Amino acid sequence: MIIRGFVEKDTAQVAQVVKRAFGQPDEADLCVALRAGGHMALELVAEDRGRIVGHVALSRMQAPAGWLALAPVSVDPKRQKKGIGAALCQMAVDYANAPVVVLGNPDYYARFGFDYGRAGNLKSPFPVEYTGLFAPKIEADKPEEALVYAPPFMG
Repeated sequence: MIIRGFVEKDTAQVAQVVKRAFGQPDEADLCVALRAGGHMALELVAEDRGRIVGHVALSRMQAPAGWLALAPVSVDPKRQKKGIGAALCQMAVDYANAPVVVLGNPDYYARFGFDYGRAGNLKSPFPVEYTGLFAPKIEADKPEEALVYAPPFMG
């Protein structure tokens, strides 16, 4: 298996993986809308023998400036629990070079450096108790920022 950058010819395979991972099309539609709106900062795919088995997206937040959102993270259900999602998440935050927020299970995302306690003072349209912050270069212990996601997240 290799992890590489997303290219346009991956679009159909990525959409299928995302749909299978979530059991419905909403997150795949989100990816399409983020791409169309120019909001994607980074997309990575996990490929095994020519087939895409995983995908992760980092999109630009509208605020705070320079921050990113990690979502969605998708692994083909037949390949889950084998470290593919972990490898994709780790590589995404390693490449981010910016503060990154994630909305998800604290037990899962904390192992990649997302701090849920540190995100406690963020103002978000989503539940703060499930919002993690990866921001090793921000000095504030608990930054007080209002999170404004790219418009497709709010649709």
